[in-house]
Amino acid sequence: MTDHPLVSTQWLDDHLSSPDLIVINAWMPPVTHPDAPAVYPNAHIPGAVFFDVNEVCDKDTDLPHMLPAPHVFSSTMRKMGIGDGQTLVVYDDFGFYSAPRVWWTLRSMGAERVYVLDGGFPKWRAEGRAFNDDTPRRVQSHFSSRLNHGAVADLAQIRSTIENGSRQILDARSAERFAGEAPEPRPGLRSGHMPTALNLPFTQLIAENGTFLPKEDLAKAFQDAGVDLEKPVTTTCGSGVTAAILTLALTVLGVRDLALYDGSWAEWGSRDDTDVVTDTE
Repeated sequence: MTDHPLVSTQWLDDHLSSPDLIVINAWMPPVTHPDAPAVYPNAHIPGAVFFDVNEVCDKDTDLPHMLPAPHVFSSTMRKMGIGDGQTLVVYDDFGFYSAPRVWWTLRSMGAERVYVLDGGFPKWRAEGRAFNDDTPRRVQSHFSSRLNHGAVADLAQIRSTIENGSRQILDARSAERFAGEAPEPRPGLRSGHMPTALNLPFTQLIAENGTFLPKEDLAKAFQDAGVDLEKPVTTTCGSGVTAAILTLALTVLGVRDLALYDGSWAEWGSRDDTDVVTDTE
């Protein structure tokens, strides 16, 4: 394997029986349909384990699915049978939604061989590949969490970035939400964006067949959004999930100085001491 963070459905199918490979079904219901049931109990890639983004998180904050403490994450991964040195392939049921968030979480916690299935479960099923509803039995493994603090941005760091311009802030939300022309799906949040932020809706990175765009088209999408691929980038979105899609794409393009604002707009837009810009002003 290479440092490229994506694997194809064919690659996964060819390696599905590898003893050091674990497939992870990343799950988080869309914010617009919070009660949507998980697909996993009825259909998943054979051997896949279930990772609920809303459960594997910090339960001591009101912000949605924030990173848990490293020791808590280690305990959770151990119980799931995910351990050090394994090759992890993450997919989700929408193609690209929560899988990049789980990929980013695992990498931020120290896992080295983590990949995302390009096109996810929709592409897998469309190609007629095997799936089942069996619950795998995995032996507990030791997972050593080593949080990479540089991969995670907090409120204070975003304030500093806006003030000193040391990093580019890139927002994955829709153009309408970014401009303040559409309401936020989470109640109680102001509409608009952070000062100095750029906007690249994550949907612009996905091809018609549900895979990532070719590398040259990805690069053009970022450049058209005003992003300098030679400079550091901090990604953000509504709650730190689709921001990881931008982070994943930037990793495909070889950008290394990347951070993700974990609180994202769920934090920034809920406060009365943060500046909010709209295109209607």
